[in-house]
Amino acid sequence: MSRSPGIRTRALVPPLLLALLAALLCVVAAPRAHAASTTLEAESATRTGGAVTETEHPGYTGTGYVGGYTDSHKGTASTSFAVSSAVAGSGSLKIRYANGTTAVMTLSLYVNGSKVRQISLPATANWDTWSTTDEALTYQKGANTVALTFTSSDSGNINLDNVIATTPTAPTGSVTHEAENAFTSGGPTKASSVTGYTGSGYLTGFGTTGARAAFAVNAAEAKSYSIEVRYRTPDATAATITLVANGLTVRRLSLPATSGAWQTLTTDAPLRAGLNNLTLRRESGDNGNLQLDGLNITAAAANATRGATVPYTTYEAESGSTNGSVLGPDRTYLKTASEASGRKAVVLDQTGEYVQFTLSKPANALTLRYSIPDSASGSAYETPLSLYSAGTHLRDITLTNKYSWVYGGYPYNNDPSQGSGHHFFDEVHVRLASTLPAGTVLTFQKDATDTASSYTLDLVETETAPAAYAMPAGFVSATTLGVTADDGSDDTAALNSAVGTAKNQGKGLWLPSGTYDISGHVNLTGIALRGAGEWYTVLRGKNGKGGLFGQGGTNTVQDLSISGDVTYRDDAGFDTAVEGDFGNGSTVQNVWIEHTKVGLWIDAPTNGLYASGLRIRDTFADGVNLHKGTAGTEISHSSVRNTGDDALAMFSEAQAVTDSAYRFNTVQVPLLANGAAIYGGSGNRIEDNLISDTVTASAGIAISTRNFNPAPLPFAGTTSVARNTLTRTGGYEPNWQSKFGALWIYADASDITAPVNVTDNTILDSTYSAVLISYQKTVSNLTVSNLTIDRTGSYGIEINSAGSGTFSGVTVTGTASGGLNLAGGFTVNRGSGNSGW
Repeated sequence: MSRSPGIRTRALVPPLLLALLAALLCVVAAPRAHAASTTLEAESATRTGGAVTETEHPGYTGTGYVGGYTDSHKGTASTSFAVSSAVAGSGSLKIRYANGTTAVMTLSLYVNGSKVRQISLPATANWDTWSTTDEALTYQKGANTVALTFTSSDSGNINLDNVIATTPTAPTGSVTHEAENAFTSGGPTKASSVTGYTGSGYLTGFGTTGARAAFAVNAAEAKSYSIEVRYRTPDATAATITLVANGLTVRRLSLPATSGAWQTLTTDAPLRAGLNNLTLRRESGDNGNLQLDGLNITAAAANATRGATVPYTTYEAESGSTNGSVLGPDRTYLKTASEASGRKAVVLDQTGEYVQFTLSKPANALTLRYSIPDSASGSAYETPLSLYSAGTHLRDITLTNKYSWVYGGYPYNNDPSQGSGHHFFDEVHVRLASTLPAGTVLTFQKDATDTASSYTLDLVETETAPAAYAMPAGFVSATTLGVTADDGSDDTAALNSAVGTAKNQGKGLWLPSGTYDISGHVNLTGIALRGAGEWYTVLRGKNGKGGLFGQGGTNTVQDLSISGDVTYRDDAGFDTAVEGDFGNGSTVQNVWIEHTKVGLWIDAPTNGLYASGLRIRDTFADGVNLHKGTAGTEISHSSVRNTGDDALAMFSEAQAVTDSAYRFNTVQVPLLANGAAIYGGSGNRIEDNLISDTVTASAGIAISTRNFNPAPLPFAGTTSVARNTLTRTGGYEPNWQSKFGALWIYADASDITAPVNVTDNTILDSTYSAVLISYQKTVSNLTVSNLTIDRTGSYGIEINSAGSGTFSGVTVTGTASGGLNLAGGFTVNRGSGNSGW
């Protein structure tokens, strides 16, 4: 189409200056976009119906532009482009045009002969001014024909310069951390309606402030890592989202508009050695206009495929070199070996006896799990144990009986005269004066000065503890607000005052290295509480009291230890380490908890809490309990050991726990009850965990409506038990004289008729039956698929319930009593791939 050129004024910039400015922009704009994009000149395309090449108006690219979209060619003028796409999926077309008519004009967009939509082309300043518009479309794999046609229903009358066709990128291998596997809160949901994603889907719904996707990223060393963000914008509006690494803002990302195509943007972030929490979060000022396929961090180390990604290496005592005596294996309740990892330990009861290990990795810190005899009265005492490196005495490690040994009946006490002693083991962790290289022989030895009559060693975990972290920007130090570390005085009131002051200043509260003594709750009402690291900042309880208490708001608790002073179970009188209402979108990361009543006890209206990198050890009740009304919460990549009740529980008391998950955790030796349990609720999950060595009244995993008076609410939604490994689990309940299975589906107070999907699990060496389905109520809508059962102390599958279930791909080997024991009227619907039962 030809029109007389208008009058324009141009600012002339020297070419050299333009080149320098362009180079500077490339340096400043660190995030950069990559796309499968091709520029196609209109004059080189196929033109029909009166569309012709013209050169009258300057500013075009290539050798000209296409005119002829005039009223005389209405219904016929068309320009057709050939576009090749490596894969089928969503893409875009950026159209460069001029429209000097002063009105919005239209053409029709066709792809492979089918009309997609009528497109609008707003007016440009004149015919010498060019503009662009982006249009989302879907390409087929291989050859595509894209046409811009002046149909009888269009207004036409534009000049067409070129198009940039952005085709979907091949997804294979382009994402190391899939978005659909990330933890989400505040709005993002999994979707799969737009093609071209990697994995099984992508995330959409970052439209609300606080919407986030958190990725667990394992780094081999502390440094800055290159990160590709694979995303699309559903329209021609650029997206902004904030990148956060381990709770600290890295930068706001500006993601160029893709108009429906999948693209990548490269940025970077500082990561710690080990597990990191890398988050894309919509903050105030972001528009969140993106759909997220995932992150590509090619230099990251692999996460654990099941169980927690942890910073330490574990050495079992019985696998070391020793001249002591190996205890076990033994699963008999009240026997010391029954509470040992792997049901074995090493006893050093003579001077000169030792157990030693050769370090496979460097280490400057260690955790020792041990048992020493109780005193006759149950009173606390301390005793040393000698530690050697390559034959040289490094130090004495101080051990105590204070946090082990309970007696009598549930909930137990510290009086040895009550008999039935158990809770044999405790742990101690110490930093070494220097880093020991790999290959060092580390020896624990009973010397003449080591005064306990015996030392039972279960395992040692060694690691390289990082240096203490420095206070980041946006925080105020508690020591400048009246809190004093390491003086033995009660810091509870001072800490609560400091929390309030920091919040009023709009800052987080920083706890420098040191020990802070607390005798009650430190209340959190929407604040970040951050320490110098688990090895450096310690909140120390007193007389069974002391912990963090959420009172609403978005809270962060990170990089510290909570060391309680609980020595027996008192549910009414003693404190939990982290408890209460954690509002919307809170985070608990890298927190070490020991010797408290419970590790985490979370209540409504908590929604979207993400807790990762926890070490919960030696609690006297639950490790974690997601309690009534908690929603959208996940505990992941955490180690939970030696709990006095369920290691990981969800309890829908009065209000349903919903859409919450235990994922990628390692559970060891819960002394009472289950490794992981869901008591009622809706849409909850136990996935990708390692659970081992349950002791008494226990299953590895329980799906249950057990009546605790009150009973939990009935199940609703779909409950998922997927990709877990249960080793040496199940246990005897002496009060009921019952043998619990490794996986226990228990309909007690109410039927279990909502869907329960048990998929891709492995049950090894179960103490009694591998699967137990019971009791007096109905269990139906149960699906069990791809389950491997190897070695049982009783049956492979034991059923004593009414109802029905479908089983496929269930293989049973090595049973003591047979593959299946069926009673209660339950109907087994057999699919394909079953064997051994």
